[in-house]
Amino acid sequence: MPSGRSGARGSVDIVGALTVTLGLGATVYGIVRAPEVGWASPWTWLAIGAGIALLVAFVITQAVRRDPLVRLSIFRIPNLGAANLAQVLLGAAWIPMWFFLNLYLQQVLHYSAFPSGAALLPMTGLIMLGMIVLAPRVIGRFGVRTPVVVGLLLLAAGLGWLALARPDGTFVVDVLPASLVAALGMSLAFIPSLGTAISSAPPEEGGLASGIVNTSYQVGSALGLAAMTAVASAFGADRLDDVTALTQGFSAAFIGAAVIAAAGALLALLTLRVPRS
Repeated sequence: MPSGRSGARGSVDIVGALTVTLGLGATVYGIVRAPEVGWASPWTWLAIGAGIALLVAFVITQAVRRDPLVRLSIFRIPNLGAANLAQVLLGAAWIPMWFFLNLYLQQVLHYSAFPSGAALLPMTGLIMLGMIVLAPRVIGRFGVRTPVVVGLLLLAAGLGWLALARPDGTFVVDVLPASLVAALGMSLAFIPSLGTAISSAPPEEGGLASGIVNTSYQVGSALGLAAMTAVASAFGADRLDDVTALTQGFSAAFIGAAVIAAAGALLALLTLRVPRS
């Protein structure tokens, strides 16, 4: 424990917890509701505007409060902010892929619930194998930046491949190979970005760093899924009786998620620092 703080008692930052929770909730709600009520609807922009205002209020309160929920200066630590950004974009690309791939299996290929879940097992197995066996070896050989960049690029490639799925496609041709490429990319990018985000902080702030990076991934997942749901609906995924329109909508969501993953790879390449020997 830092010197001079052994007897200190902190206070609960209720204002910070409320503003960040309500801000994120309102923003996601506005994006999710937009395809139904319309992007031109005042309710859409009222929800999104209120969410952004609450998030700005959160940042302001964290900057001026003596015992903030999140000490903002922690983001000045080298690689911590960059690794968290990688986690945000990784979640924003990966979770929509998982969601819309399941919908493609059930609504276009007409798989029932159990077969569609079983169809994702090869991808799950590869992720486990990649995280346990491959990722640590790649990190030991090349450091953390290379696997994050390559992993996000592979995820983008797998998503782009999934965007080519056909209305009359099959699991073996349209789903399996592309999903395995995406899973390999996920397994390469997740572990080094997560580890970097946690290990970059001082030991006494390891809990805060862990909380931030987990929140970053969850926030990225929620915002990415909300945005890609809006994209899919705009391109026909809301027409449940037309498999061609459904496929076009899902393909648009896969392309959008691929762009997010590619942007994450570029930002990781530019912002993650390679420690000198």
